[in-house]
Amino acid sequence: MRRFAVRYGVVVAAATTVLSVGAAAPPPTAPPLAPAPPAAPAKVPVAVGHGGAVASVDADASAAGIEILRRGGNAVDAAVAVAAALGVTEPYSAGIGGGGYLVHYDARSRTVSTVDGRETAPASAGTGLFTENGAPLPFEEAMTSGRSVGTPGTPATWATALDAWGSKPLGELLAPAERLARKGFTVDSTYRAQTAANEARFRDFPASADLFLPGGRLPEVGSVARNPDLARTYATLAKEGVGALYRGPLARDIVRTVRTPPVREGASRVVRSGDLTERDLAGYRTVRRAPTKVAYRGLDVYGMAPSSSGGTTVGEALNILETTDLSVAPQERYLHRFIEASRIAFADRGRWVGDPAFEPVPVRGLLSQRFADSRACLIRDDAALTSPLAPGDPRNPVPCAPGGTAAPTTYEGENTTHLTVADRWGNVVAYTLTIESTGGSGITVPGRGFLLNNELTDFSFVPANPAVHDPNLPGPGKRPRSSISPTIVLDRHDRPVLALGSPGGATIVTTVLQTLTGVVDRGLPLVDAIAAPRASQRNQATTELEPALWNSPLRARLEALGHGFRQNPEIGAATGVQRLPGGRWLAAAETVRRGGGSAMVVRPDK
Repeated sequence: MRRFAVRYGVVVAAATTVLSVGAAAPPPTAPPLAPAPPAAPAKVPVAVGHGGAVASVDADASAAGIEILRRGGNAVDAAVAVAAALGVTEPYSAGIGGGGYLVHYDARSRTVSTVDGRETAPASAGTGLFTENGAPLPFEEAMTSGRSVGTPGTPATWATALDAWGSKPLGELLAPAERLARKGFTVDSTYRAQTAANEARFRDFPASADLFLPGGRLPEVGSVARNPDLARTYATLAKEGVGALYRGPLARDIVRTVRTPPVREGASRVVRSGDLTERDLAGYRTVRRAPTKVAYRGLDVYGMAPSSSGGTTVGEALNILETTDLSVAPQERYLHRFIEASRIAFADRGRWVGDPAFEPVPVRGLLSQRFADSRACLIRDDAALTSPLAPGDPRNPVPCAPGGTAAPTTYEGENTTHLTVADRWGNVVAYTLTIESTGGSGITVPGRGFLLNNELTDFSFVPANPAVHDPNLPGPGKRPRSSISPTIVLDRHDRPVLALGSPGGATIVTTVLQTLTGVVDRGLPLVDAIAAPRASQRNQATTELEPALWNSPLRARLEALGHGFRQNPEIGAATGVQRLPGGRWLAAAETVRRGGGSAMVVRPDK
């Protein structure tokens, strides 16, 4: 491999070889806080200019991407730099202990490709991974355990993407994040709130407490958080290649932590061990998958294929909406149709989507207009559907068929992060990465500076409905179903129009769908479509509404149709980029959610 000291395996039809080299054990943890905050870049939600663009939730991370673009790096190079920086500043959302999905547009060939870097279950995992005595474990106990930890995929994703499309060595791309971890970043209110939400868990794991509760206290807003252990871990990856995480001392540290979670003496918490092995790490593969694709309003919408349900569920919902002119629909009808399309697509997702290495996922059928039309005819303008709605059969679409047995939508953790990048050559990356719940498993690898994921809790603990085959039960080496939906939209000349994505568990699908239709159908500027108040229906009895919709007269009018609602204070945290005429790019991020996002361009318009 021309850019790395170690070659890492990737599946492209068949598996190639894996390589990895070990790393030396790091010195003891240093205090992660300091009294004086470093200068932080300004956080703005929209930027327009030339030379490329970056949008993420964090200004330090966006700045890392801009630094790489200014030094001649391309979109993939910058995406890796941003992702590594987010592992420092957003450690409860993402990091090298997790995984994700990356969608890439290549300007030279005008093609879209994807990398599935989803975590995998240990080879020993069976369908009863999260059951004891025939009953499912309480979610909190499953989450905070070694049992929830899947083999991380993020470092391998970086290697796969860089080997295919990158132009810079990994060490150069990790340098901004390594510097940020060593020198520190300024604690904001979101970081403090997320630490507070995890305080009880973190206190039960000494390595987590030392890193995130320095001096035994919550970090103050405006203080400086440092992570010298992670800086050293990044330095190891820069020198040895990402294989250092999959073999050798670092891999052994991960396995030891999972199999014997380092719990505080005297802690009353029940922390179950996991069964991850060094062989599981050494055998991990990313998968290069063909993207999903649907035509919508004269555009081609590309997304992530299973093991993620994002591309098929967003795509099916768009196909359902294709027959309604949403550009002229009153807001009430627009929301009604959006909610119903989401409900139907989630009903079908729950029955049909899982890891395609284990389940026969009918991707082509789910994305066919014929199937969408057979499901769209269920929607009435004078009455809402009820959930759980039964799935249809994409293998044999029957118009308005009542369907089979309904299966409720299982829970997914809502804390993830998304970044979107474009470069001066027109290459684009939409990349969503995660450690699952806020704070992942809560378990930090001692001396290494990063949290381990709890991604395996994305599996169904037991069948969602015992009468229906559940494609998302655990299995050996299996990838749990995800809702991650990085999306790239091209025009009919195969040029990028926009790219976007969001965190938010299963609400990712509805956030991406609502943002897309906001831009394409409602004519909203990208930053306004991102900021618009959100609704999320996932084949559940009630639809979630953010406060602005909850308090709107629209709610009563939709309730009159039979819709039921519950309030959710915040849904998602999207970012996106949009191609403008003359080689210009627009980057957009949240205005308020998660404290607002960070949009930057290389050369801003004056």
